Amino acid sequence: MRKAVFFDIDGTILDAVGGIHEITPRVRVAMKNLQAAGHLIFIATGRPYAFLQKEILNFGFDGFVMNNGAVATVGEEIIFDKPLPKDAVKKVRDMAVAGNVEYLFESYPYTYCPKNFSAFQKFFKRIDARTEKILPDFDFDKISVSKIECLTDRTDVENFEKVYEKILETPGLFGWADPFHFKTLEIYSAEVSKATGILKVLEHFNIPLKNSFAFGDGINDYEMISQVGNGFAMATGSEELKNFAKHVVPGVHEDGVAAGIEKYILDQ
Repeated sequence: MRKAVFFDIDGTILDAVGGIHEITPRVRVAMKNLQAAGHLIFIATGRPYAFLQKEILNFGFDGFVMNNGAVATVGEEIIFDKPLPKDAVKKVRDMAVAGNVEYLFESYPYTYCPKNFSAFQKFFKRIDARTEKILPDFDFDKISVSKIECLTDRTDVENFEKVYEKILETPGLFGWADPFHFKTLEIYSAEVSKATGILKVLEHFNIPLKNSFAFGDGINDYEMISQVGNGFAMATGSEELKNFAKHVVPGVHEDGVAAGIEKYILDQ
């Protein structure tokens, strides 16, 4: 029976910090072997479409779960799109402005970011974002927002920690802040996760949960790892995540994804 396999990007199939900017040959072959066997492969990421690397877009995935599960696409078709409540987005924007924190709004296929936000401009260059999908001029009242990111390049961390904590008190929102420098904040709807988008994909293809597989490394992979039929955690990832995974595979540099595919999916 056909299977569906979902892959996180950062820390799972790529490691930009560690120098892996392209899918390694062994992982590439393993993924292509899945498709050759009649199975489907998908990306499941917190990133918006504008932040997906060309390497990922051109690989040939059957679809994408993006914005931490708020958007799911199959080919060119949007099969799920869950925007944040407009009043909650406005509250976050107003608090960010009051706290002198930069913000951007993520949707599909565009991300919206005011042009004068210098910290984000540096960030876009660092991750090689596709700037043609990042619009600096937009009408707030006319855009749909499924995820928000906040960022600061200032050093008064204590002040920004208070700003971020206040933002996260907004009803209906869930957020993840950088625990080391407290300079970034990702904000999602409390009603969605990567698992939400994955379940929509499984429903679209009529694939039973027991035939679903997911690979991840971070705390925002918890829902998908714990809810799919077979969850895989990277050995170099979150210790907490490993407690909920069915299998732990080697890290990115050891082609852990390929090892998991070869041993636990294709061999079954």
